[in-house]
Parts: sequence; C-alpha cells; structure tokens
Amino acid sequence: MSRLPVMTSKRVLTSSNSENSQFMAPAEKKMRREQDAHKPQAAATVIGHRQAPAAATRAPLSASTRTAGAATVAIGPSRGVSKRPIASAAPRGAAVAKPSAATKTVGVGGSRRKPWDLKGKVTDMEDKIRTYQTKARSANEEMETLKGSLSHNQNRMSQLEKEVEQQKSQIRKYETQLEALSQVRQELEKVSSDKNLLQKELSNLEQKYKVVETLRDSQETELQTLKMKLSVQESTMTRLQNTLRDREEEVHSLKETVAEQKEELHAGEMERRRLHNTIQELKGNIRVFCRVRPLVDGGFSKHIQLPASDDKSIVLAKTEESHTGKTGDTHKNYNFSFDRVFGPKASQQEIFDEISLLVQSALDGYNVCVFAYGQTGSGKTYTMEGEEYDDTRGVIPRAVQQVFKAGQKLATQGWEFTFTASFVEIYNETLRDLLYTGKASKRPEHEIRKMSNNEVTVTNLTYEKVYTEDQVQGLIALAKQNRSTAQTSQNDRSSRSHSVFQLHIEGVNAGRDVTCKSTLCLVDLAGSERMVKSQSQGDRFKEMTAINSSLSNLGIVITSLANKESHIPYRNSKLTYLLQGCLGGNSKTLMFVNISPELDSFGETLNSLRFASKVNDCVIGTASSNKK
Repeated sequence: MSRLPVMTSKRVLTSSNSENSQFMAPAEKKMRREQDAHKPQAAATVIGHRQAPAAATRAPLSASTRTAGAATVAIGPSRGVSKRPIASAAPRGAAVAKPSAATKTVGVGGSRRKPWDLKGKVTDMEDKIRTYQTKARSANEEMETLKGSLSHNQNRMSQLEKEVEQQKSQIRKYETQLEALSQVRQELEKVSSDKNLLQKELSNLEQKYKVVETLRDSQETELQTLKMKLSVQESTMTRLQNTLRDREEEVHSLKETVAEQKEELHAGEMERRRLHNTIQELKGNIRVFCRVRPLVDGGFSKHIQLPASDDKSIVLAKTEESHTGKTGDTHKNYNFSFDRVFGPKASQQEIFDEISLLVQSALDGYNVCVFAYGQTGSGKTYTMEGEEYDDTRGVIPRAVQQVFKAGQKLATQGWEFTFTASFVEIYNETLRDLLYTGKASKRPEHEIRKMSNNEVTVTNLTYEKVYTEDQVQGLIALAKQNRSTAQTSQNDRSSRSHSVFQLHIEGVNAGRDVTCKSTLCLVDLAGSERMVKSQSQGDRFKEMTAINSSLSNLGIVITSLANKESHIPYRNSKLTYLLQGCLGGNSKTLMFVNISPELDSFGETLNSLRFASKVNDCVIGTASSNKK
C-alpha cells in the first residue's frame, strides 16, 4: 500500500494577547469534539518499542499507510489535554503480533471489523485520513488566520507599547507639571491671602478716597475763595510795593538822620556826664546822709525833731536837771545839718534814689565809696544790705542792679563792660575773705598791697568775675553767712567787723577807642559805741577797742584830706589802708550816719552826729575820671 500524506499542524497559543485567546477558543473546542467522535476502536500499533496512545485529542498531522496489511500511524504532538494511553498486552520489546481473522475492529459506525477484514480497516483508515486531512486543512486555515491575527496583534502590541511609553513619558511630564502646579497652588493660596488683604486695604483706601474727595471738594471751594482773595491781595501788594519803595527812601533818609542823632546823642551823653559830675562836685566830694531808725513799737521819739519844711536838718533836744537845785530844769537843743536827712518812715527805695546818680558815676569812670556809720543797732546793715524781699533790699543789691542795667543800656552805644566782685572783712585788724569756700583750717593770710599804678589789691583774695545780677546776689548771701557777729548789750546780733564789698568795673568802647576803669566800694562799718555803754568784756572788749581805733583813724584820714596835709595816715588802720583809693581826691564819697531813736542812746547819737558833721564840713578837692 502506498503511504497517505498526512498534514501536520502546530497550534500556537499566546497568553499575552487577549484577542488571540478569545479567537482560538471556539475552534479548539470544535476540533476536540471531532476527535472524540472519531476515536479508533482498533488495537493500537506500537512503534519503536513504545505504546502509542489509544486516542489523541488532536488529529495526527501526518500518517503513512502500508499495503502489507498493518497500518503504522505517527501521532504528532497533541493540542490540548493528552489522553492516558492504553497499554498493550504484549511485553515491551516484543514484536507485535499480527491480528488474526477473529479479531474485530470497531468501524466508523461503531461496529467492530473482523480481524481479517483488512480492506474494511483500510477503508476506515482512509475515511479517517480524509477526515483528518479536512480537519488539518481547516486547522491550517485557522492557523493562517491566527498567524495574521497574531501579526496584527503583535503590531498592535508594539504600537500599544509605544503608546504606553508615550503615556509614561506624558505621565512623567504630568507629574512634573503636577509638582509645578502644587507650587503654583501654594503661590495661588498666598496670592489669595494677599488678595484678601489687598481687598481690605482697597476698601479702606476707598473710604479714605471718599473722605479725600470730600476734602478736595471743600478745598477746591476754599481754593476758589483764596484765588479771589489772592487777586485782591496781589492788587494790594502792588500798591504796598509802591508804598514800600517810598518808605525805603524815607527809611534811608531816616537812617542818615539816626546816624547824625547818634552822634548828637553821644555828645549829649558826654555832656550829661560832665554836668552830672559837676552837680556832684558842687554838692561836695564827701556827702553825708543821716537816717533815723524807727522805734521798735512804731511810735515817735520826743528827743529827735525833724522839721517838716527842711529835709536837711535834725535837732536833738534834751532836758537837763540843775546841778545846784536852785534853778529849774533847762532844755538844750543840738542842731545839725547834712546833705539829706531821712526820717523813720523813709523806704529803702527812697534812700537809694538819692544816691543813684552817685552810683551812675561808677560807670563813667569815677571811684565811688559809700559807707554806713553809727552805733550798734542803729540800722547800718539794714541800710547797706537789707533783706531778701524787693521792697526791703538795701543799697548794695540795688546798686548792683543799677550798674548791670546801665551797662546793658550803654551796650547799645558800643560799650562793653567787665565786672569783678570781691567781699572782704576786717576783724580785729585782720583781713578775712568772705567769699572763701574752703576748709576753715586752711584759710590763707591776706595782705594789702599798693601796685605801681596806685591801685590797692589784697593778696590771696577771691576776685570773682560776674556776668549777671543774680550771680552777685549769691555772693552777697554767701558773705552775709560768713561775716563775724556777736551778742552785745546793745544788739543781739551785732556786726563785730567792717565788711567791704568792691565791684571793679572796666569799660571799653572799641568804636570810639575809649576805655574807663573804676571801683564801686560799699562798706558796712562795725558799730561805734563807748566801752562803758556796750559793757564789753574779754573778746568783746578787744573787738570794741579795734573797732573804735579804726573808726578814729577814719576820722583822722578824712580830716587830713580836708586840711590838704602832705601826709595822709592811711596805714594807721587796715580800714583806711584798704579804702585809700576811694577816700582820696580822685573819688566820690558818701557817708550814711545811722542813729537810734531810743532815749538811752542819746549820747551815742550825739557823738555820731558830731562825727558826721565834721566829715560833712570837709572839702577834699575835685574828683577826676579814670577814662582814656
């Protein structure tokens, strides 16, 4: 027999492609059903000592038929699940026995062929082969279809992979964009919060804008009003400018007139000074004022009489008893006349007004000396220093005030003044610095020396430059605290020393090349009284002796000056030696004689008035100004 060609086919399953699996599933199931229906019932042929499977799940891909009566079938790989093979009765390795005639074979119709019916079997096999060939062709067609589908699916898969890569790339881009968008979102949230704040600010600004608009409207209205006023003011200004030019011409003319009047004023000032000093010279270089202290109870003293029509006379009246007793009491009057007599009601201002012209002479270059003389308790310190209140201030603070005010007034005429103050005390013929602020145990010693230009100076003394009136008042208060006082029978707090306040004045008028130099000397003398009256003992007796000695020497110096003696005994006491520059002919001197109104002070009052009368009778010559 000739071999029959058997087509073989190989089914390829692709699990990765869902389309191929769905496409192949129906065909596979169909082939399995056909194979199960055409399973041969004949005995299996063993090839190569191995038993072939009784039935295959798939049709064999190739087969060969031998004409010798035995068919050998080569079974290819099966598709699907393989059936368990039926074991042969012959042992392994033994030859297969030829079928006998009694053997029956199951045919197509299910009936078993007789073993000897080889032709029938061949026919059955040919039918089977044709069936298998049909199945094979169908499988090949199906395979071709599947191959085309596989190629298509592979192309589709490559495209999908490319698309997947593109999608992954796009996803990466989207992730990058998402990160950027997250940052943008944060920025957007921040911008949103800023926007809210800005909206609030905008709302506030809108409100302010409305207010500003209202103000603008009002200001525009005001501006229109101001414009109208401005036009009026411009016309007025034009008129005033014309007037101003006329006034400037007048001012220029007036300035020339003022310059001429300043020259005339300066000439008038110089003439005033000359006439002022002439009046002072006519009144006498040593002038004496008498001041009566009021009684403590405010009454009037009967033994002191002040004529109402004469302010230059004073009368002391005393009733004396008869020494023999044969005659009645006698009344005796003592008449005195001075440059001015002030009663108990005279004020501090009234006292100073009388000597203010004398103080003015100090700024004109004249040495001026004012001193208070009298017994203890007669009011010398009150006259010179006074008290803290304005109405009760004495000669020294008022003189300082006048000097500073006059200096400021003269500054407008080109004068510039320098003031230097000192305060010294003469106690028991010893000099003490009343402006000293150091330790008492380290007080320096002082000596009076006369310079080559005849000026008197004190060694180791405090000379304080002063610029204001208040500064001088402070120095006066300090000196008042440091001055030596003690209790006597005449006064609870008696001044036991002479205090000398000196204000050195230097003036310069650079525009006119004129200078002047003078000293204002204000002295509060210690109380003068007889030893029997004061009842002083011990240190008080020593103090009284020194005080009376210096006052006596003062009277001797004044008398010597009045008599124009060749030798003036200034060196007999520290007081006259210190005041020699203010007592000579080149100075203007005024003495206050202070008297007590009590009847028991009659004797001391009489002695004080007699001494003052001698001084008032002295003429020591005409003073000259220290002006260059």
